[in-house]
Amino acid sequence: MTDWAKLESKWQQRWRATEFVKVDHARNKKFITVAYPYPNSPQHIGHGRTYTLADVHARFERMHGNNVLFPMAFHYTGTPILGMAERIESGDADIINSIVDIYGVPRDVVATFADPVKIASYFHKEIKSGMIEMGYSIDWSGEFTTIDPAYQKFIEWQVRLLRDHKMIVQGSHPVGWCARDKNPVSQHDTLGDVEPAFVEYVIVRAELDDGRILPAATMRPETIYGVTNMWVNPDIDYYPVRVQDKTWLVSSECADKMDHLACGARRPDGGTPVRGSDLVGHNAKIPGIGRTVPVLLAGFVRGETGTGAVMSVPAHAPYDYQALEDLKKRNDGEPSTTVAGIAPIQIMSSGGSSGQCPAEKIVRESGIADQLDPRLDEITKKVYADEYRNSVMLDNAGVFAGMRASTAKTESAKWLAGIQTGRPQVMYEFSNAPVHCRCGEQCVVHILDNQWFLDYSNPEWKEIAKECLEGIEIVPSDMRPEFDYVFGWLRERACARQTGLGTRLPWDSEWTVESLSDSVIYMAYYVISRFVNAAKIKPESLGDRFFDYVFFGQGDAAGTASMCGMDSGTLDEIRDAFSYFYPVDSRHSGRDLVPNHLSFFIFNHAMIFPKEHWPRQIIVNGSVMMDGKKMSKSMSNTVPLRQAIHKYGADPIRLAILMSAELLQDAEFKFEHVRASSSKLESMMRECAHLSGSGRDGAESGIDLWLGARMREISSEVSDLIKKMRMREALGKILSDIDSALAWHAHRSPDAKNHGALRAAWSVRAALLSPFAPHVADEMWEMLGNDGAASSSAWPETLCAGDSVLLCSESLLESAIRDIQRILDLTKITPSQITLYVASSDKLVAYRAMLGAAQKGGADLSSIMRMLGESEQTAGIRRNADYVKRALVDILSTTSRDKKVRLDAAELDEATLYSSALAGLVRDKFGVGLTVYSESDPEIADPKNKAKAARPFKPAILIT
Repeated sequence: MTDWAKLESKWQQRWRATEFVKVDHARNKKFITVAYPYPNSPQHIGHGRTYTLADVHARFERMHGNNVLFPMAFHYTGTPILGMAERIESGDADIINSIVDIYGVPRDVVATFADPVKIASYFHKEIKSGMIEMGYSIDWSGEFTTIDPAYQKFIEWQVRLLRDHKMIVQGSHPVGWCARDKNPVSQHDTLGDVEPAFVEYVIVRAELDDGRILPAATMRPETIYGVTNMWVNPDIDYYPVRVQDKTWLVSSECADKMDHLACGARRPDGGTPVRGSDLVGHNAKIPGIGRTVPVLLAGFVRGETGTGAVMSVPAHAPYDYQALEDLKKRNDGEPSTTVAGIAPIQIMSSGGSSGQCPAEKIVRESGIADQLDPRLDEITKKVYADEYRNSVMLDNAGVFAGMRASTAKTESAKWLAGIQTGRPQVMYEFSNAPVHCRCGEQCVVHILDNQWFLDYSNPEWKEIAKECLEGIEIVPSDMRPEFDYVFGWLRERACARQTGLGTRLPWDSEWTVESLSDSVIYMAYYVISRFVNAAKIKPESLGDRFFDYVFFGQGDAAGTASMCGMDSGTLDEIRDAFSYFYPVDSRHSGRDLVPNHLSFFIFNHAMIFPKEHWPRQIIVNGSVMMDGKKMSKSMSNTVPLRQAIHKYGADPIRLAILMSAELLQDAEFKFEHVRASSSKLESMMRECAHLSGSGRDGAESGIDLWLGARMREISSEVSDLIKKMRMREALGKILSDIDSALAWHAHRSPDAKNHGALRAAWSVRAALLSPFAPHVADEMWEMLGNDGAASSSAWPETLCAGDSVLLCSESLLESAIRDIQRILDLTKITPSQITLYVASSDKLVAYRAMLGAAQKGGADLSSIMRMLGESEQTAGIRRNADYVKRALVDILSTTSRDKKVRLDAAELDEATLYSSALAGLVRDKFGVGLTVYSESDPEIADPKNKAKAARPFKPAILIT
């Protein structure tokens, strides 16, 4: 059994001697980054996926001769560490026990965690140790934390620059909010790493006949001319809330939300709630359209959504239509006199005129039973989406007549704001509710006054960010629409908070730059931090002139250097390093960061840096699941990474993570996969140990040459797959396809003593495995007697001239043996002689022409027949329609790999191959002789008239 700790320590010590990456203008560079960790606990297996993918990428690029910078830092900024420290200081037994029991932190160390920096520092060291133990090939020379003085200077420069561009503004905007911490929350602050997402409702203030306001919150203000009634829930209590000089009646949940709308709303002392059922009989005046409508009861109305009241538009809202239908029917089926006269009012249509109301049509077609039918949710989404995209407002839509519904939606909100003065005009809900802060508090949407915001809704900024996005390779490409969607809805975002670790706003020291806002262009700082750590820069001397010179080349080198207390040579060295390494060539991150960090990464780069420094690639991966749920520290379903390494070994964990799913899929982590990976790696090391101790080298046989070609082919395939980040498939090639190649080699040469060919093949395998399982790969490499290490070797050779003939030859031999065996199994005869008939040269010429057409995508029968008729060489074959059809079936059923190999193997002579190589295999396997004829051979012996059925790469077979 392998001592993984000993094996890994051996190679990690050797790797530590590797020099840090330096500027080398003679080599291509690759700057690969991955999201830096937040050190409020150890990393878990879920984190291991993103970091391992990035490490595989970095190691692969190095083996291709690129000068790879793969750095790491630690993100101390934010409130989770502060909240954790406060809970520890207060003696919270739950969190203290979880840190001790789950993470193994000694109690005396936990006692120091009342200081948030102590928490960050402890887990910083823990995470770094885990990264080293996992074998990550990180260049630690640029390591920093986000509370380092030099980094804070960098962030001050960034926010000043954005404010100068008028992209940081002060105003009132909605944020996710923790009422306990009294702070905005973003993804890193929430349980389950949920990014708060908002839906905006426009408030329509319907005035009751007694002067009270019954407000409705709607996402479709453009439908106001179609209102027929107001809905309230009979079982909800509606509370009086004083807003300016009016009393509003809203649900209890809405009354709580109004505390966060910055509208001065208050509950009157002693205000008595009104039951929804008691509001029936009142009428309500709809603002702006001069219509009074009745208040009616509906069970589908929910107190937690909006205000607890709904404006009813039965022509265009399936819920409203069905609720009216329900009310119109008594137990005896007769219409209620209260609602009998209410008819839907259609105010938009995709056809330009009224007809059957859209809501009525879809409700009837769907067979909806009543207003509580769960199918109403889905058909409502369909109606709303169809009308938004396709409908035009009809003449009875008042001031919106003739507008497209999408335009009317925006214009109606503005119109209502003009006739309904004062706050609140809108309210917000979480579209992904419930959202909980890491402290456990359920979050709300809060309007912050005088808050500092990044104005991501700015049209100018959106346009330049979209231009930047267009130039970025998104991997996998399926993710591009997700970025487009985020760019569409992205709006103002709070960029500062009043608590937590981080950098103070340089112009308003009461505020600290928010954790996502200080982590979007930090990749640029990696180049500078190397010089800070080498004491070539004094943090206190850094200012805007320094960053402008390094990043943009602006200003005078001598003057800037003097201001920063350094010589101009050092300053130019820093500028040269930045110009060499930037931009980021590849940014790795999880899919959950697309709506925030990754999008901000693009926006901020586009606004701050010139185009030549815009990012080139973003690679997005799925999450790691445990028991069907995303693995997350805040969900308490994690497996600490270091604990797993110490128990199972780093390379088995790396393989298990990478083999569990392809890039964008969520991977279900299972320890049986780790054990299976461990067993496979141990088996490979045993084989290398066996090869290193015995056998001799000798002249290469034909099958040895084939094995070399097959390894070069697999090397090509693995290289292509890694470039596409299809790691699971690439590992399948290394583990399974090479096993099959070695098994065929052993089958073809069972008595071979030439271990040189096998050592060469296994050396290729070690090199291919190196990015994925570097410790084992380097151990295998050394066992096989190679110099250096697999991890520092060049990527193995890929396909070269002549390989296609070797590959095609063995493929044909294997296929022929399989076809002979199939015939014998079917006929049950005992063979005395086997004869093969190889296709004529004119069939081969036509076949190759058909194969070329198939490679280009033109392989339907009619186009093939037309193509064959256009050449003198193939016109004759065109008359043999049966052959053309069968050959076309052969081609279409052939893998793309075999198509290419056959097309490239132009010099292959099938008859010679079968005569020289297949005869021995037939004799060994079936105990009979083999005769080979060409279909056009004048001396052919063909008693059963089999030869005419011969096709290229598919000889006809006669067994007697």
